[in-house]
Amino acid sequence: MHPDRNFHWRDRAEMRAFVAETGFGMLFATTPDGPRVAHVPVLFRDEERIAFHLSNGNQITRHLAGADALFVVNGPHDYISPDWYGMDDQVPTWNYVSVELQGQVAALDKAALAELIDALSTDRERRLAPKPVWTRDKMRDGLFDRMLCAITGFEMRIDAWRGTRKLGQNKPAPAREAAADALDALGSSRLAGLMRKS
Repeated sequence: MHPDRNFHWRDRAEMRAFVAETGFGMLFATTPDGPRVAHVPVLFRDEERIAFHLSNGNQITRHLAGADALFVVNGPHDYISPDWYGMDDQVPTWNYVSVELQGQVAALDKAALAELIDALSTDRERRLAPKPVWTRDKMRDGLFDRMLCAITGFEMRIDAWRGTRKLGQNKPAPAREAAADALDALGSSRLAGLMRKS
C-alpha cells in the first residue's frame, strides 16, 4: 500500500468488486527456496475467502497449504509526465490502482476443486455473451477428472485488505483533469476516468 494516506482505498465493497471484476492476480508466499509468486485466476467463495488453483508443477504449490500468503490485483496504471499538470516544479510519477489481500491458505479437496473450476469458467463465460457458455460437458468422458489431477485448489481466508488508488488526489482538480486529458489522448482512458472521479 502506498504510504501517502491520500491514496489509501478503504471501501471494502469497492475493493471486493474490483478484485472480482479483474479476476486475476499474483500470489506471493515465502518458501524454503525463497520468495515465490504465481499468477492465478481467483474467485470469491464468500465475503472473506478467495479460491484459486495452481499447476502441481508450480514451485509455490507444495508450500501453500497452511502458509500466510499475499494476493495482489493490479488495475489500470500509467506513467504521469510532470508537464501534463500545467504547474511548475512537479516530478514524474506513476498512477495506479491496486488491492492486496493477505491471509492463511488451505488446500481444497477434489470435489471443491471441481466446483471451483466450474464456477470460474461460468463466471468468465457469462461475460462473453451472446457466445454460448462453455461447460465441461463438452469434454470427452473422464478427461476433466484426469486434468484435475494436474492441479491443486486452494482457498485463502482474508485477514487483511489493503487498497491503493493513486490517482493524483494530492494535486488540484485542474491539474488532475489536465493529466487525465493527456492519458485519454494516449489511449489510457480507464485510468483517466478514475482520475476524474477521484
